[in-house]
Amino acid sequence: MQCKTQNEFILSKQILRCGTSIGANVEEAIAAQLKKDFISKLSIANKEARETRYWLRLYQSPNLVQIEIDSYLKEIESIINILTEIIKTSSENL
Repeated sequence: MQCKTQNEFILSKQILRCGTSIGANVEEAIAAQLKKDFISKLSIANKEARETRYWLRLYQSPNLVQIEIDSYLKEIESIINILTEIIKTSSENL
């Protein structure tokens, strides 16, 4: 069985990877030359946000780590909602 510190390290690496990918894909979307590319990059950012939510939820597993993450879950939910609405609106106007 892995110790809590090792579990925290593994989870934090995953959150760092997908969490930073959200911003990178949003930046690429902003620079998109075509609307389809814009929507595609934002869709990737949305998927990465959902993956980030998944990894954050694992922090809630009993005896895995001792970190309070409720505020982070609220924040990632807001990001997911915003990205989803932008994608929907942009897709309607294709």
